[in-house]
Amino acid sequence: MTSDAPRGVDAPPELVQLLTPEGERVEHPDYDIELTDEEVRSLYRDLVLVRRIDLEAVALQRQGELGIWASLLGQEAAQIGSGRALTDADMAFPTYREHGVAWCRDVDPVRLLGLFRGVNHGGWDPAEHNFHLYTIVIGSQTLHAVGYAMGIQRDGAEAATIAYFGDGATSQGDVNESFIWASVFNAPVVFFCQNNQWAISEPLEKQSKIPLYKRASGFGFPGVRVDGNDVFACLAVTRKALQNAREGQGPTLIEAFTYRMGAHTTSDDPTRYRVADELEAWKLKDPIERLKAYLFKNQLADQEFFDKVDAEADALGKDVRRRCLELPDPEPEALFQHVYAAQHSLLDEERDQYLTYLAGFER
Repeated sequence: MTSDAPRGVDAPPELVQLLTPEGERVEHPDYDIELTDEEVRSLYRDLVLVRRIDLEAVALQRQGELGIWASLLGQEAAQIGSGRALTDADMAFPTYREHGVAWCRDVDPVRLLGLFRGVNHGGWDPAEHNFHLYTIVIGSQTLHAVGYAMGIQRDGAEAATIAYFGDGATSQGDVNESFIWASVFNAPVVFFCQNNQWAISEPLEKQSKIPLYKRASGFGFPGVRVDGNDVFACLAVTRKALQNAREGQGPTLIEAFTYRMGAHTTSDDPTRYRVADELEAWKLKDPIERLKAYLFKNQLADQEFFDKVDAEADALGKDVRRRCLELPDPEPEALFQHVYAAQHSLLDEERDQYLTYLAGFER
């Protein structure tokens, strides 16, 4: 990358890429993937529908219907590719931005919106979807993922965990501690870092002097950097890392080299710290457009297919909006539900005190 080039635009030479920004299929000596025509079309559908959900959520927040929202715009390929690499037995541990992975795990998008609307504490059963609740505390889910992976080891199960986090989280102690535990115990876990170039307003060069994937070597396990806007490469690399984990080969760190096209959250203004040229340059690497170009060039889809997917996306957006606005407000005592697995005397006492306090306002 030249000194005057927008951040991260020139692809690093060590990047695993199977689909160029122009939609050309390329080979890689260590990673390959065989997909049917229908599977490729399905990946495209995933990307489009997830982006539509995300855009609808941003609109809902701007209209005062959500308290906040963390957009995944630009990171769809990293999430769909890695999410579709998971088996039913694998367990995913997300941050607060993995809406695409949630889609792959069949979590109702409205359940996600309920959390940001403030009407539930997560809204889904992690065991039902093998998709843990969103984690707001930066990096803490990596420790949860390693602990769960160690449990898989002891159960002798054929499964693995995957922990999602951003480039900024690599500076957190929890993440580095999880690397140590995973390495020492050879835990079946994949660390999936979505390097979107910005930790809120802090650029990558203020997080690390070396490429993030190279940090893995210091902890004693392999790391790989993948084109995070290439859904084929993300699927292939994650699938191989998960299989290695299930076979007892231990952890892998995947750095998905991508870009956060929108704000960190809807409370953020990225125009205050990054230039427009950088954003425009990354638009040329858009994950949806490159897959669309591939489908067109290889005559795997026609205009009717794309129109049908767009229509489905519009219908999904309207449905998500309607059901979000229909979400009921919870009763006050719901605040105390599902805090512990069993009854807890102190919590019961606090609940009774709170309800007595509220009763004092009734007329």
